[in-house]
Amino acid sequence: MNLDLTGKRALVCGSTQGIGKAVAHELAIMGAHVTLLARNAGELEKTKARLINYKNQRHHLLVADFTKPEEVKKIVNQYILKGNEIQILINNTGGPAAGKIIEEDPQKFLDVFNQHLIINHILAQLVIDGMIAGGYGRIINIISTSVKTPLPNLGVSNTIRGAVANWAKTLANEVAEFGITVNNVLPGATRTGRLESIIKNKAAKTGKEIEEIENEMLQEIPMKRFGEAAEVANAVCFLASPAAGYITGINLPVDGGRTPSL
Repeated sequence: MNLDLTGKRALVCGSTQGIGKAVAHELAIMGAHVTLLARNAGELEKTKARLINYKNQRHHLLVADFTKPEEVKKIVNQYILKGNEIQILINNTGGPAAGKIIEEDPQKFLDVFNQHLIINHILAQLVIDGMIAGGYGRIINIISTSVKTPLPNLGVSNTIRGAVANWAKTLANEVAEFGITVNNVLPGATRTGRLESIIKNKAAKTGKEIEEIENEMLQEIPMKRFGEAAEVANAVCFLASPAAGYITGINLPVDGGRTPSL
């Protein structure tokens, strides 16, 4: 099985924490040059310093705020124009706060739409030509299992994640003939800062102890445990590899069996 990414450059969004950070580390282990993209320069420097470069990789970082799509476009475009073609794009943005859909301000949908779908689209447009020219392309979107089954009290997230999944499937069909694959990885309950925040908010609203909330969530997972960021990263990195060249347009849950649908 060919999992070697030597010579490939990967752009990893949201790569200073959680799943994005784990993906960056695994891609580096597979031999890729890794470009980190997030808004916190200090954390980006720390993450970059820990990336493996045993194949003399050249790891870079880019600082941009995903609430400002034009800023992201400008910074990434300038980077590519300097000769840094991207073969692997990992779209990954933190999810919006929990809340009932009927209570949400309409502006929140627009803000999150820009931070997720529009940013993904801008980045895909910037890298596609280089992928076609180089004969290798992987676009992987880290979304949520809500793509298959909407999750309670995540109204905005459910809505926007579904839109991203449909965008990705459409794009996958358009670029498949060029050897470019587009896939979505759907993490379930994974031990990250995001999960901790969801659990704490639920505990605060219900008056229950954090341990009780965790146990309730674990009962919904056949494996009876939360996932680890590295486990999601492994799935992402397989899809980024040459071995996954005939897989495109899919939604891959990494959730311990929690999603009830096929």
